[in-house]
Amino acid sequence: MKLGEIAQKLGCKLEGDAQAEIHGVAGIESAKAGELTFVSNRRYRQATRTTRASAVLVAHDTAVEREPSLPPLALLRSDDPYLDFARAIGFFYVPPRYAPSIHPTAVIAASAQIGAGAHVGPYCFVDEGAVIGRNAVLHSFVAIYRGARIGDDFFAHAHAVVRENCRIGDRVILQNGVVVGGDGFGFAKQSDGRWYKMLQSGIAVIGDDVEIQANACVDRATVGETRIGNGAKLDDLVLVGHGSTVGENTLLCGQVGLAGSTKIGNNCMLAGQVGCSGHLSVNDGAIVSAQSGVHGDVPPGALYSGYPAVENREWLKHSAAVHRLPELTKTVRQLEAEIAKLKSRVGT
Repeated sequence: MKLGEIAQKLGCKLEGDAQAEIHGVAGIESAKAGELTFVSNRRYRQATRTTRASAVLVAHDTAVEREPSLPPLALLRSDDPYLDFARAIGFFYVPPRYAPSIHPTAVIAASAQIGAGAHVGPYCFVDEGAVIGRNAVLHSFVAIYRGARIGDDFFAHAHAVVRENCRIGDRVILQNGVVVGGDGFGFAKQSDGRWYKMLQSGIAVIGDDVEIQANACVDRATVGETRIGNGAKLDDLVLVGHGSTVGENTLLCGQVGLAGSTKIGNNCMLAGQVGCSGHLSVNDGAIVSAQSGVHGDVPPGALYSGYPAVENREWLKHSAAVHRLPELTKTVRQLEAEIAKLKSRVGT
């Protein structure tokens, strides 16, 4: 593909040879001649000096230097280099397509309904009363339980599970090993010390354009619904506890855990390994940084960090104080020694 054509499709300003041939995309450190790369993080700006790529996506104000001994580097000036690089990947990589068919090893109940254009792969199981929309792909070993309702353009990778009566919207992707609607972690302590299992009578509801990454779990509610809003993205090993709500276009990164009845607003971001105790709200637009523990409500648009999570500027002060603890401890010991000497003199 000509570089000029790529620039036109992306709406970027080209500085360089529009006739240059580009045959792929790559990261800036591994890119070779004929490949397109990008810079969106300041840490990688210096890599433009030595990259072997033929072209790079950069912001409008990014200054690019180049080793004199290397070929010139074409620039595509972009409003959002990361987003445009993501779009450019699609110019060169075509994901596998699955022809409409039902594999002879698949088991589909007589009362199940599967829309036109579906691909049902080896050893899949679709239970009684389940409804799946048009153009679905069930890769292999996918289980759709009784009474589940699933929209159009659904894609379930191997070993994904949708449990009984759960509802899933259009254009939803479940990566390998996802479980939607598994039992919530609900047990009541009995007088003899044993745990009584609470029936998980609710469901899980997944909105449109949601992607759930590998081995993540969205538990069904004890009563009512666990709900994932339109456009939300859940990373690997995320757990959404029973009765929780995740808002639209919210991002839950790897190993995030939400205890039961947690409410996450729209356009939030919870970074890796954030844990939320139950019955609290993280309000619209809030960000919680990695490995934070949330034990109370987070205001709209706030940036929280630490354990227990507090406003980020406050957490930075706490962190600075912790780094000074050895010095402060030494100072306190010196002062204690001085006080002891003074007391000894006064006593004599």
